[in-house]
Amino acid sequence: MAGMERETWGQDAGWQAVVRLCPAEIQRRLAQLPASVWTHAEEIRFRIGQPLQLCGRDFDRFLHQDHGLTDDTRAGYVVTQETLTQMVQAVTQSSLYAVEEDLRRGFVTIPGGHRVGIAGRAVLFESGQVRTVRSITSLNVRIARERLGAAAGLAPYVVHPGTDAPCNLLILSPPQCGKTTLLRDLARSWSEGGWRGIRPRKVCIVDERSEIAGCVHGVPYFRLGPRTDVLDGCPKAEGMLMAIRSLSPEVLVTDEIGRQADRDAILEAAHAGVAVVASAHARSVDEWRSRPYMRDLFDARVFDRYVILSRRRGPGTIEQVLGREGTPLGTLDRHGRGRQSDG
Repeated sequence: MAGMERETWGQDAGWQAVVRLCPAEIQRRLAQLPASVWTHAEEIRFRIGQPLQLCGRDFDRFLHQDHGLTDDTRAGYVVTQETLTQMVQAVTQSSLYAVEEDLRRGFVTIPGGHRVGIAGRAVLFESGQVRTVRSITSLNVRIARERLGAAAGLAPYVVHPGTDAPCNLLILSPPQCGKTTLLRDLARSWSEGGWRGIRPRKVCIVDERSEIAGCVHGVPYFRLGPRTDVLDGCPKAEGMLMAIRSLSPEVLVTDEIGRQADRDAILEAAHAGVAVVASAHARSVDEWRSRPYMRDLFDARVFDRYVILSRRRGPGTIEQVLGREGTPLGTLDRHGRGRQSDG
C-alpha cells in the first residue's frame, strides 16, 4: 500500500517535494495517509516536543504515532530534536550560512516555491534588526501548488473597458487565501493570451521569495507562458525598476507589497505605462490603505482593480472586485466568475 501511495505522489509534485525533506520514519507514515489528505494538505508543521501537525482546506489534525491522523495530541507522533535537526539540514542543504539572508526574513524557500517558515532564537545586529535565527524550535512547511485557470473569473476586469489595455490590479487577502496562486495564473494568462479577445503581453515577474515562479537554478518550476521573464530572488522595488529599464515588460507581477520602496517603484511603473499586478496582506481596501505608504498609492488611484480573496469556498475564493475608489465594480456568480457592471 505504501509503495502504491508513493507512486501516486507523482500526481502531486508539491506534496512529493515536501515529503522528501522529512526523515524516513515520517515519510513512511505520510505514505500511508489517504490521497484525500495529501491532495488538500497546505501545511506540515514541526514543533519540538509536540505532535506533527497537518493543516488543509478542511482539516487540522496530527500525525498518529502508529498510523493515520488523530485529534488526540497524546496519540500524536512527537517531533524530536533529532527530527527537527534533520529537517533543518534538508531545508538548508546543511548550510545555515548559505541561507542566512532568508533566515533574516523568517523563512526559506525551497525548489518548487514551497516556503519553510522558521521559529527559534533571533540573533540581532547592534541596530536591533534581525541578523539570523538560531536554536530553531519549529518549522512550518507550506506547500505551493499550481492551479491553472485560477484567474479565469477575472477576465472581465483585466483590461480597461472598450480597450485591451491591461489594468493595474491588486489582490488583497489574509494569509493562505491563494494570493500567490492567483498571481501566478494571472501572469500565465497574460503571457499565453489566456483570455478570449485579449492579446497576450510581455510579462516580467519580480519574485523576491522565489514563490511565484518557484525557480530552481533560475528556471521556473511552474507554467508561466512563453512571454514571461523572471527576476528570481530579486528585491521587489529594485527588481521592478530593473525590469522597466531593461526588459520592456507590458505587465509587471510581484507579491506582498508594503514598503516605501515598493510604493516608489509602483509609481514609477505606472508613469512608465507598465501595468502592475501585485498582492498584499489585508482583509479589505480600507485596511490596506491605512498602512504607511500604501495610502499614497490609493490616493493616486494607481490600482484600477482590487480583488478581495477568502477561503470561504477554499483558497482563492474571489469575494469582490472593486474599482479605483474601493467600491464594488461588478458581481460574481456562484462559480466565482465575474459579471462587470460599470467601468
